[in-house]
Amino acid sequence: MGVFSVAARLLGRLCFTLTIATMPLSNASAILQATPLVVAAGAVYVFGERVGWRRWCAILIGFFGVLLILRPGLSGFEPASIFAVLGTIGFAGRDLATKAAAPDLTNAQLGVYGFIMLQLAGAVALLYTGELEWLDQTVLLQVGAATLFGVIAYSALTGAMRLGEVSAVAPFRYTRLVFAMLLGIIIFGERPGAATLLGSVIIVGSGLYMGLRQQRVSS
Repeated sequence: MGVFSVAARLLGRLCFTLTIATMPLSNASAILQATPLVVAAGAVYVFGERVGWRRWCAILIGFFGVLLILRPGLSGFEPASIFAVLGTIGFAGRDLATKAAAPDLTNAQLGVYGFIMLQLAGAVALLYTGELEWLDQTVLLQVGAATLFGVIAYSALTGAMRLGEVSAVAPFRYTRLVFAMLLGIIIFGERPGAATLLGSVIIVGSGLYMGLRQQRVSS
């Protein structure tokens, strides 16, 4: 799983950065919320976890919500949303690799590996932009705050993925969508369209149903 883990982390980090840089935060976050659906589907093949027909239906309905946001073939389609789809696949692979990590690897070690991948993704993104800019004091403070929150969140997520069952832990990430949309509206003046809102509700609803269904099956 070593090579797979590196590739998945690099793909997820790079595409996530490109996503939030090239499309509205609310749209990007909504698409990325499909990650738990991909994780739950992947856990069937990687770990042999049992997912009944009801949860498979929830996964398919959730993917329909993603299509509503993407709107492929329609005038509202954003090519940059492809980055969000690839980022979703990368993050799902990262979560599966985290679950499969050797027990002797600590959460701190996995966190360090994750942030090393973030640096590599930054180097690849630099090739894409072709420019290197020095950060002023304000931006340095913003990057420092983002790093602090990132370390805390990543450590908590890593611990949850290693201790809990993947398909049960993953749906709790949906709270991120609420905060992302609020930040997009308040800070960036975004106004999510009806398709984005409806797709988000479908994705979140599918994920929450999967979590509740998993609890019933486990009890």
